[in-house]
Amino acid sequence: MTDQTQQQTATRPARKVRTGLVVSDKMQKTVVVAIERRVPHPVYGKMVTRTTRLKAHDEANAAKVGDTVRIAETRPLSKDKRWRVVEIVERAR
Repeated sequence: MTDQTQQQTATRPARKVRTGLVVSDKMQKTVVVAIERRVPHPVYGKMVTRTTRLKAHDEANAAKVGDTVRIAETRPLSKDKRWRVVEIVERAR
């Protein structure tokens, strides 16, 4: 490895990792993961749930609907896919 390559890998920031629920597995090698977060309402202050749906690459087609999965940020894989499945935390019952 050259000196410049070592500097680039050393300074690259850590990738984002999120945990969510698989809500769709109809596509090939892709799952849709719903990530819920609780935020205070801007006016009333009550905690409300916001859901973000992300498409994640699942090379082995292992994740099924209802599974809890850990996903990590990655390079763009398609128009909408910027995440990949790292591990299946819990299987659906």
